[in-house]
Amino acid sequence: MAIKIVFPTNDEVMVEEHFGHCAKFCAVTVEDGKVINREIIPAPEHQPGVFPKFLGEQGANVIVTGGMGQRAVDLFHAQDIQVFLGATGTIEKNLEELMKGELISKGSACTHEHGEHDHQ
Repeated sequence: MAIKIVFPTNDEVMVEEHFGHCAKFCAVTVEDGKVINREIIPAPEHQPGVFPKFLGEQGANVIVTGGMGQRAVDLFHAQDIQVFLGATGTIEKNLEELMKGELISKGSACTHEHGEHDHQ
C-alpha cells in the first residue's frame, strides 16, 4: 500500500520548521519502501484550518514538520493523517529516517500567538 508523506518547505530542500509559514509542500509517495513519486504542491493562501483540509484532499497520509498549532494537529488526526513534529534539516534526511522507522515526533504543538514571530 502506498503512503503519501508531505513536508512543508520554502526551498524544496529543507523542512519548514513552522508549518503555517511554508510556500509549498513536497509530497513523496512511498510504496514497498521505495519512492514512487515526488511532487511539489503550491500551498494555498494560509488561513486557519485551510492546510489540513487541502492536504487531506491531496491524499496525504503523513505530515512531517517542525511545528504547528494544536488545532491543525487535531484537524489532521480527524482525517487519520499522522503528524510528526520537531523535524529539522533536509526533506531527504527526514524521509530517510521515517522510512527506516527512526523518525520520532519530538515536538509539541505550538501554543504561542502567531504574531510573536513578527519581531522587527
